[in-house]
Amino acid sequence: MKIDIFVQPSSDFGSYADRMLQAESWGCDAAWSAEWLSNPFFPLTIAAKKAQCPFTLGTVAAQALPRSPMITAQIAWDLARQTGGRFVLGLDAERPEFLPTGEGGQPLESIDKMREYLDSLRAIWRSFQYDERLRFRGKHYQFRLMAPFFNPGPIDHPEIPIFLSGDGGDVYALAGELCQGLHANVLHSRSYLRDVVMPNLSRGLESSARTRESFELAIPALILTPDILENDLDSQNDTGRRIASYAFARRNHSFAAYHGWEDLLASLRGSALSGDSGSIWRSLPEEILREIAIVSEPEEAAAAIRQRYSGLADRVCLVFAVWNPETIAAIVADLKQQPLGA
Repeated sequence: MKIDIFVQPSSDFGSYADRMLQAESWGCDAAWSAEWLSNPFFPLTIAAKKAQCPFTLGTVAAQALPRSPMITAQIAWDLARQTGGRFVLGLDAERPEFLPTGEGGQPLESIDKMREYLDSLRAIWRSFQYDERLRFRGKHYQFRLMAPFFNPGPIDHPEIPIFLSGDGGDVYALAGELCQGLHANVLHSRSYLRDVVMPNLSRGLESSARTRESFELAIPALILTPDILENDLDSQNDTGRRIASYAFARRNHSFAAYHGWEDLLASLRGSALSGDSGSIWRSLPEEILREIAIVSEPEEAAAAIRQRYSGLADRVCLVFAVWNPETIAAIVADLKQQPLGA
């Protein structure tokens, strides 16, 4: 079982990268950056230069569809070269909120477009590595030319792992079929992972004749201490904003429908747009908060994580409402001392 950490976005790339390197010093297996507030790829270039051990650096839900596959392929290739093969490309399979919709408010993109996106990425990487002619022709993407002065050339580790994220059975199945991993959403429950994510993931793996052992399910664990729930107004507001941002960034239709929480998540999304962090926190019933987060004292957090995610997660990605290095290091050490069961 691998223990990772999610580093909250910051516009200060130096301190952002420093937190990733802190995670390396604590013995974490990977650090992940997301596309909030800033480009998720930039801080990884700084951390990659300073990392001292085989420490994985990756993105969570980097926007795919707004970027051409060629742009994403070049960025990933550069990071794979710079990290010595330790980079993982985590992509968002969904259309972000700021892109236009089709008739009736329906997204213009489909799961088929994301499938083409993944196939075209690998076709471009083959062209980089083997200098083969680029001839990708799909419904959504077509690439017919790779000029020599745009080809960065081969690297030592050309098989770049791709992790997918999104909401819904088709996304989970596509990840199982074509990717090396899936990032579960921050807003999840153990029962949703068991009843919805895992069966669809298995469906995708079976369609490509792959085994479960060839794939990694990375599950984020949002960790809150009881004092945040009871006393710390600033942390409550900050946590409320973050949970609302998770609700806003990911549509979570499947998860909301599974639990019957459609109205609650719609309210969170509305609060996120209005910027009313106090309203966000007050609208969260504690029983729901305890369903989607690990609420425990720091010394009990590792045991709570083991209890919730044993038998499900290949990687647990720790998400902290408050960045307290001493507390985080202790929790990581506890988890590394007694890893989660597979």
